[in-house]
Amino acid sequence: MANENSPLLAYRLLGEEGVAFPANGAGGPGGASARKLSTFLGVVVPTVLSMFSIVVFLRIGFVVGHAGLLQALAMLLVAYFILALTVLSVCAIATNGAVRGGGAYFMISRTLGPEVGGSIGLMFYLANVCGCAVSLLGLVEAVLDVFGTAGYSKDYTTGAMMTFASVFAVLFNGCTGIMAGANMSGELKDPSRAIPLGTIVAVAYTFFIYILLFFLSSFTCDRTLLQEDYGFFRAISVWPPLVLIGIYATALSASMSSLIGASRILHALAQDDLFGMILAPAKVVSQGGNPWGAVLYSWVLVQLVLLAGKLNTLAAVVTVFYLVAYAAVDLSCLSLEWASAPNFRPTFSLFSWHTCLLGVASCLLMMFLISPGAAGGSLLLMGLLSALLTARGGPSSWGYVSQALLFHQVRKYLLRLDVRKEHVKFWRPQLLLLVGNPRGALPLLRLANQLKKGGLYVLGHVTLGDLDCLPSDPVQPLYGAWLSLVDRAQVKAFVDLTLSPSVRQGAQHLLRISGLGGMKPNTLVLGFYDDTPPQDHFLTDPAFSEPAEGTQEGGSPALSTLFPPPRAPGSPRALSPQDYVATVADALKMNKNVVLARACGALPPERLSRGSGGTSHPHHVDVWPLNLLRPRGGPGYVDVCGLFLLQMATILGMVPAWHSARLRIFLCLGPREAPGAAEGRLRALLSQLRIRAKVQEVMWGDVAGSGEPEEEEGDFVNGRRGEEEAEALACSANALVQAQQGRGRRGGPGGPEGGDGEEGPTTALTFLYLPRPPADPARYPRYLALLEILSRDLGPTLLIHGVTPVTCTDL
Repeated sequence: MANENSPLLAYRLLGEEGVAFPANGAGGPGGASARKLSTFLGVVVPTVLSMFSIVVFLRIGFVVGHAGLLQALAMLLVAYFILALTVLSVCAIATNGAVRGGGAYFMISRTLGPEVGGSIGLMFYLANVCGCAVSLLGLVEAVLDVFGTAGYSKDYTTGAMMTFASVFAVLFNGCTGIMAGANMSGELKDPSRAIPLGTIVAVAYTFFIYILLFFLSSFTCDRTLLQEDYGFFRAISVWPPLVLIGIYATALSASMSSLIGASRILHALAQDDLFGMILAPAKVVSQGGNPWGAVLYSWVLVQLVLLAGKLNTLAAVVTVFYLVAYAAVDLSCLSLEWASAPNFRPTFSLFSWHTCLLGVASCLLMMFLISPGAAGGSLLLMGLLSALLTARGGPSSWGYVSQALLFHQVRKYLLRLDVRKEHVKFWRPQLLLLVGNPRGALPLLRLANQLKKGGLYVLGHVTLGDLDCLPSDPVQPLYGAWLSLVDRAQVKAFVDLTLSPSVRQGAQHLLRISGLGGMKPNTLVLGFYDDTPPQDHFLTDPAFSEPAEGTQEGGSPALSTLFPPPRAPGSPRALSPQDYVATVADALKMNKNVVLARACGALPPERLSRGSGGTSHPHHVDVWPLNLLRPRGGPGYVDVCGLFLLQMATILGMVPAWHSARLRIFLCLGPREAPGAAEGRLRALLSQLRIRAKVQEVMWGDVAGSGEPEEEEGDFVNGRRGEEEAEALACSANALVQAQQGRGRRGGPGGPEGGDGEEGPTTALTFLYLPRPPADPARYPRYLALLEILSRDLGPTLLIHGVTPVTCTDL
């Protein structure tokens, strides 16, 4: 049978008679033998005793005398209105599945998660402890029988002026026992039936009795008597000792009910191990299953609370604590209803999201009306406890309603994200990074995370294979390892894996199907294809340092054991050079931008951190927004691809770790270009695009000075020129870029020789224009060789080809 940690996989319909699965979670601690209370004894009786408490004998006159009959009835209606809304939520949650020990805490924690459930559960425990103390203080008042004189509108026991809110707090404190039956959920035969039925019966019964007592007290007693003698029942009783017996009985029964309920909540908290060793003794139980360790804890706390000395002093605080718990129950039911999860189908149907929302609002409103200080303090305490539990981490097997709510909202807004309404002003990169082995790609993985600028980021991986030849899908078991990688690397990425006979086909699959609706990748990111042996960054990255035995905390396998070692030099590769270039060509045919990343392992570590790089060594980010494999200068080079390079470099500069890096844009001049003219036009363009950068003009060299007419883009890849001339051009362009990087390494415009020997800013990253692959697939190896020559020894380099407009000068 399924429990809270596992789904229902099977249910026996036929078999041996008398053999059945445990019902309603009876297989939990204590077993079925501990569940023996009926609806009447387990829910109705403790709930009625808790709701009557000491208020019936000692505070009926207080409420009616200070507020009058009409306002007292109004208070009672408001109190029971809040209680009724909460009872509806309790009934809905209790009839939606097995309820274990812990009552309201179990319902809240298994709905809202351990962080919120644990904090509210502890506050509900404190409310029960204080409620126990209130009942005992009422008993002490009756025993001492000390009454003083006071003004008409003052409480003679405290001297405080009474208001509607303060009187309501005392009244509501006597009606807060609706959870007494739910707290006994671990001892009930059938909690899913007993809790709603018993609670409704008890609430209806106590409401009728309170109404009757209000009317009888108002019609038969003088107002002064009600205000100045809280024990007035003895004066008008046929036999006065009967009132004292009732006070003893209700005080002791209510206090014991609160003490037992509190101990059950504390025991459930301890069993869930949310607060560590602090509550460890509360796990101790007797042979009969009674949590005497939790009872002892609670008894000690009750003694401390009794030091407050006055019943009315505690009433406001206790009421606020109960209201917080009731609001949490309503919020739990509201969350389940709004999440629209198929498995939320309670058998109790007399509720809706309107009643839940109204219950939450009513509880919060009355909290602040009764005592703004106590309400603010309780919410602050709840926030601190939630933060503590979040930092400690809690069990993930309970199921979080927040995940269901997020799914519901994300689906709704994805449907509203209309791709037909996209505008270039709001363009952002949405990246698909194809990774073979993450051991060698950690720096690139983090750099791509910085480039996404709040956009979609998908980690894609292609597993080679044919599903027809396999007994099961080998991809599904890999998701856990990749998701752990995302968590450990601290990147905001989704994971998408596929099975394909070739990497190229798998890349096509991922480009087509990754994402959803208006959130689909528009840019493909690949590592550069060269002969450099990959490094194992798992061995050097502090985030991936793990114990030598190869296991993480909790006994799960270490991340380093889930991914194979990096490819050894000279070993076969899963992707051929032909397919690599073909993958780039496929992406461009699909109207996707392409980024090829080379030597990202040499990026400065401080630039890949999550913090600010303001105190790090100064660096340059160099942008060459023209096709260096086409010897053509002039102002016409700033095409869509060139603008895309500028946009990506600007986005990187927005990341805190790159704020201190200086953006340089290099403007190549042809042999017939006059210095200064093109630079002025480029500066005007940068001003319109709000890009702050340093523009530097460089001479292209002798290669562009040949008398041959200029050809269209990609001619040195597709054209008729020989391979030697193309390689010479690539070598010349590479030397030009290296020369400009060298000028930045030493001060002064004179270069290495003209500097004063002091180290200047170095180039941390270079953006180069990636020419389109040739139309003829036979030229793919030559194209890749030219790219290798062009980017050789340049350090970290991004070769980028953009096909979509990404910038706008208008508002």
